[in-house]
Amino acid sequence: MIKVESLTKYYGDKLAVDNISFEIPQGQIVGFLGPNGAGKTTTMRILTGYLSASSGKVSICGYDVSENQIEIQKRIGYLPEMNPLYEEMTPVEYLEFTGCIRNFSHSEISKRIKEVVNICGLKDVLHQNIGELSRGYRQRVGFASAIFHNPSVLILDEPTSGLDPNQTREVRELIKELKKDKTVILSTHILSEVQAVCDRVLIINRGKIVADGTTSELEEMVKGKEKIYIEIKSEQDTSLIEENLKALPYCESVYLKEQKDNIKIFEIESSIDLREEIFNLAISSGWKLLDLHREKITLEEIFRQLTL
Repeated sequence: MIKVESLTKYYGDKLAVDNISFEIPQGQIVGFLGPNGAGKTTTMRILTGYLSASSGKVSICGYDVSENQIEIQKRIGYLPEMNPLYEEMTPVEYLEFTGCIRNFSHSEISKRIKEVVNICGLKDVLHQNIGELSRGYRQRVGFASAIFHNPSVLILDEPTSGLDPNQTREVRELIKELKKDKTVILSTHILSEVQAVCDRVLIINRGKIVADGTTSELEEMVKGKEKIYIEIKSEQDTSLIEENLKALPYCESVYLKEQKDNIKIFEIESSIDLREEIFNLAISSGWKLLDLHREKITLEEIFRQLTL
């Protein structure tokens, strides 16, 4: 659906995007992440046809973006971060305008308005001025306009920026609903959004793709030391408990995080998952096991390690 081949972009003598390649099939939601200045925005603008590449090729639905702009614009819907809405219009007027500039007939416009209003949940605000709507509803109007022509590909730039938690949840659900028959690529700096919505993550840094995979696959890429936490109740001397834990194979360190009376919490660092060995040790040593869990690496930590 989206195919990027050896894409490179220079601004003068400054290299912004450095020979990147990736493909996104239909029905997939891909999060596009990167620190400021990494080449993320430039790549998104090339995908929409707003910028031309210095070299390489981008195709959407089989059409070359640089050679078939009319066909490309029929097949992509774009929602920029700063949603360009006419505040003096109502949502229904704005959607009528959207249909007109895309040369839809009057009957097609009426039919499509009903469909996108239902998809985006705009029925209750159709005849209010856009300028009077909440940011959440304004974003819904932007979505309705972006999908009005039923594009195969949606390109979303920071789609939940500035929304409150309830509005954010509603927009995320809308994105997941749209995935059923569309390809979605979204740029965001909100890493929890990627975990909540995306099937796959692309991370760009210094113009290069440094990671491409599901969140679990990215965890494997940066997998190193495991952190395991054990909470026990025992009258045994704390130093003796530490010694027993340190004696486990592959255990690299043991740290007493908290102690209150006979309840002790230890943080254990190791190169492998030692939960089974720790559980067996607790049983054989007569400790009352209150909690045993491994701390999962966060997307924030993955992002930090890959973009240093």
